Amino acid sequence: MKIAVEGCCHGELDKIYETIQFLEKKENTKVDLLLCCGDFQAVRNEGDMKCMAVPQKYRQMQTFYKYYSGEKQAPVLTIFIGGNHEASNYLQELPYGGWVAPNIYYLGYAGVVRYRGVRIGGMSGIFKSHDYRKGHFEQPPYTNDTMRSAYHVRNIEVFKLKQLKEPMDVFLSHDWPRGIYNYGNKKQLLRKKQFLRQEVESNVLGSPAASELLHHLQPSYWFAAHLHVKFAAFLQHQNKEQDKLPKATKFLALDKCLPHREFLQIVEVEHDPSKPERLEYDVEWLSILKATNNLLNVTSRTWNMPENNGLHSRWDYSATVQSKQEVLNDLNNDLSIPNNFRVTLPSYNPNNPQRQRVASHVVNPQTTEFCAQFGLIDINAKVCLRDDGGEFDAAQDNDDSSGSVEDPSEYSTDTSILSSSINPDEITLEEDEEDLSLQSVEPSPEYTPDLSESFSNVRDLPDSMALSSDDAMDSTNDEMERSESSQTEGEGKTPERQLKRLSDENEQGNVRIKRRNQAIYTAKDEDE
Repeated sequence: MKIAVEGCCHGELDKIYETIQFLEKKENTKVDLLLCCGDFQAVRNEGDMKCMAVPQKYRQMQTFYKYYSGEKQAPVLTIFIGGNHEASNYLQELPYGGWVAPNIYYLGYAGVVRYRGVRIGGMSGIFKSHDYRKGHFEQPPYTNDTMRSAYHVRNIEVFKLKQLKEPMDVFLSHDWPRGIYNYGNKKQLLRKKQFLRQEVESNVLGSPAASELLHHLQPSYWFAAHLHVKFAAFLQHQNKEQDKLPKATKFLALDKCLPHREFLQIVEVEHDPSKPERLEYDVEWLSILKATNNLLNVTSRTWNMPENNGLHSRWDYSATVQSKQEVLNDLNNDLSIPNNFRVTLPSYNPNNPQRQRVASHVVNPQTTEFCAQFGLIDINAKVCLRDDGGEFDAAQDNDDSSGSVEDPSEYSTDTSILSSSINPDEITLEEDEEDLSLQSVEPSPEYTPDLSESFSNVRDLPDSMALSSDDAMDSTNDEMERSESSQTEGEGKTPERQLKRLSDENEQGNVRIKRRNQAIYTAKDEDE
């Protein structure tokens, strides 16, 4: 089965689908599935755009609304996770996942589905230690703080994913797992992105929560985005079971959707030809959702997940034979995910823009039906209820959980956005406050195998687009000392060039860095 993997989408669905169709024609092949690793930007209208954590001048209506309204149809089944530049109010409607448009499926805060026998999991958002143990409490109208915390990973999602026992084929995250750079061509990465050097050398770049999941799940493939660079790695896991061969993970991060950038890769993944060509629920994951339903927290209070530390009568919420059978009974043994997409808000109309439209907070009927079928709590509906003056926290009734504001987080460092470096290729949010406490972690031994055969080699694209080659996956040999043949315009060729600063700085002294690539944000820079 051929899977197209996309880095940061930034709403450019037209260009992504056009690129896939070009490749299909050029290579005389067929892409079965598209996986998108965050910053998807499912923006339906002007109100949604106001819920996206980007500066005002970057709030541009891209092309998603055409697929939401039915003007266009996604030509390939698309599965995505959320990143840190999303219309959070829309994704909040689907905490357990669902269709954001026909043929475009969101995995939710965390989720697992199957397609043609391939098991695909994912976790949305980025890691921030100060929000990690809070509930999903945010709702429109967002403040500057809640607009950002809405996309921060929570410990309950990681806890649920850690209950999984069955093998995982593919996993998606927006963040990189911390330390993954130790298993790829690190020198080449730092030639492309010199500002990463401090975090890489201190071994604090990436999400510690994602790293924990990487070692627990040990998926065959792990795809990510966020840092706007293509990077491949190969991680050989330690053997958990003596009678079985140790597992290995092929990691691939990709760039954002821009001309001459390495934003898309086609990967060949083994599938079960006897399985239907439709999206299906994962029984083990649904069992875990039902088991952890009473751990729900929709307040800003911090909360610890159950552990085997003598304080909780139950800490294992993994699926059992009985719980999986109950799920099958709920589904009448039909695992098909229903095509029950519903339009919940009006779509953007370019002939009649509604610039004064406010952000809406609604309950999605997909989630209502899903929760009714499996006896789950609709997180978003409870946030709406709290909006009306009520207060809800399912964990209050759970005597086996405990939490305290004073309790330290499981992870003491915050690397959702680079802790002390400025990414000149990322959208600058001056309001973001970084946690500058860097905890030194002993790096894993360098492992840089030749991955040139791990992913498909796709070249020769139309003039408007450029796809990745496999040169970035070469092992550390003499080739590393030469300029990479597939390096693209404006990327990695002039590292000594000084960043151009804008004339104004904020009162805290944070310097705003001018973006070198603003093609996806067509608003003219006022300072130019």
